[in-house]
Amino acid sequence: MEPHGPRESPPWEGSSLPGAWPSSALRQAFSQILHQFAGQESRRGKARSAALEDLAALLEAKECDRLFEGSDASLRGMPEMLGQVAKALGKYAAPAEEPEGKGDRHSEVAEKAAAVALLFLQLLRKVEAAKNSLVCPAWKTSLRPLAGPIYVFAVTHSLEQPWTSPRSQEVAGQVLALLLQVTECSSVAGFLHGENEDEKGRFTVIMGLLKPDLNKDSWKNNPATKYVFSWTLQKVTRPWLSQHLERILPPSLLISDDYQTENKILGVHCLHHIVLNVPAADLLQYNRAQVLYHALFNHLYAREHHLIQAVLLCLLDLFPILEKALHWKGDGARPTTQCDEVLQLILTHMEPEHRLLLRRTYARNLPAFVKRLGISTVRHLKRLERVIIGYLEVYDGPEEEARLKILETLKLVLQYTWPRVSCRLVVLLKALLKLICDVARDSSLTPESVKSALLEEATDCLILLDHCASGRVKGLLAKIPHSCEDSQVGNCIRRVQQLSEGAPCDAT
Repeated sequence: MEPHGPRESPPWEGSSLPGAWPSSALRQAFSQILHQFAGQESRRGKARSAALEDLAALLEAKECDRLFEGSDASLRGMPEMLGQVAKALGKYAAPAEEPEGKGDRHSEVAEKAAAVALLFLQLLRKVEAAKNSLVCPAWKTSLRPLAGPIYVFAVTHSLEQPWTSPRSQEVAGQVLALLLQVTECSSVAGFLHGENEDEKGRFTVIMGLLKPDLNKDSWKNNPATKYVFSWTLQKVTRPWLSQHLERILPPSLLISDDYQTENKILGVHCLHHIVLNVPAADLLQYNRAQVLYHALFNHLYAREHHLIQAVLLCLLDLFPILEKALHWKGDGARPTTQCDEVLQLILTHMEPEHRLLLRRTYARNLPAFVKRLGISTVRHLKRLERVIIGYLEVYDGPEEEARLKILETLKLVLQYTWPRVSCRLVVLLKALLKLICDVARDSSLTPESVKSALLEEATDCLILLDHCASGRVKGLLAKIPHSCEDSQVGNCIRRVQQLSEGAPCDAT
């Protein structure tokens, strides 16, 4: 802490009062500390360091032990003053947005946070002592304006971030734990939405504190705000979240619309949590669900696999809500849905894609889209056929995730669209036999368990294909076991012949 020149003695020093200080003296002491935090820019560093020392001395004073005792009338204005001090302390320890390559101030932020955390621990211990005292009618009133700023500070510095250190994380975690203990909450979720139906909770207060830093002009000034918002949002679930929809949806959309991939992913995770925990009726009101869909759909043009994965998972949970607004009477073609639109775009991207991580991400989510569309998958059958055949031809690394997921997709396609499969019999049969032969001859580092899984999935596809083609596959493969020298290939063919019964697949 920087040395500073002589300063005026705090108003509580040298007091000869035999008993507790009057509340006016306490207010004056805290008011002077607030004034030091709000000093001119040129003196702000020294003034704030002095304010920390003065506040520590004030909290250690014996007379301050009765800070939370007495009636509401006797402490008039003091709770609000304490709340202002807590906000000032949180702002003092908050990280600031810095240009790239200028991260040398992070250690300074961690040191400030550790010092502030110790002061918050002192303050909360006094609240705890007042709560356990027989004469403490005002401790809840005094705690109310303190709880929000202390929570924001604790979450800011208890998570692993560039501006935290092991020490600052530890003491900030202690602050959060003691805050929950003092407020008689068993968890952070209970602290936010209330431990029971009669308790209001503090989520509205927390959002009110974060709101000034969550608009389009200010949300990057404090890099911690988005993480505090996201972490807090994840703690509130049904049925409590819907009443806060107007407060949480705009910041989530704002964060997801950033140019940085990290922020996009964070915002999409927030939107996904909203989709999962807000009733469909609330999301459909005022076209909110459509707003969410278009915000997510635009991200599908990105090339970052982590972002694509987050967006696809969120969309899959959003589709059932969007489809509630559709009314199909069964007397005509089923209407095209947003799921059709997304699958069409995914297949368009999958065909020319050469980056393995993106190929795996697309393939990983493809079965869920086929399941979602069911028989309507037939609309995309031509493009699906090209994607399936193309992906089965390409080695995907030791884990073979993409090819395994494509085989799973093919099984679903055969089950849902079996009436249209017979005309594609030869193309699919060649692709599956080529895959079986390639895997059987594979001498790479692919584990035997992965090879066995590929062969088993490919064999299951052949069996389904035979069912869809009324037993024609079994006839086409009849001569292969006699001429095939590879035992693994022969075993697969024999399994197809033994298990195929020639009956067509049932529509699902």
